[in-house]
Amino acid sequence: MGAMQPWHWIVLLVVVLLLFGSSRLPGLAKSVGQSMKIFKKEVKDLREDRSDADGNAADNAPGASTTTTTGSTTGTGSGPSSTPGLIDHKDRDIPKA
Repeated sequence: MGAMQPWHWIVLLVVVLLLFGSSRLPGLAKSVGQSMKIFKKEVKDLREDRSDADGNAADNAPGASTTTTTGSTTGTGSGPSSTPGLIDHKDRDIPKA
């Protein structure tokens, strides 16, 4: 009961053909390929960032300030303590029940 057997793959292929039709499969395959490409790029970037951070951590002197602030200081939830693109829930108006 562990691995997928050949007849499992055949049934899966038939179900996919019935659900998406033969005309939509190339577009579906293209979008899956693009998603995988983006995912692999992001994983590679994260690994590079981690290795850069590990390499730079030894170069910094103890007590030296390495904090930098980027972004604007206008708008709700933006500033040195917030991450761009994330919602600051404490600034949202949540109705009380």
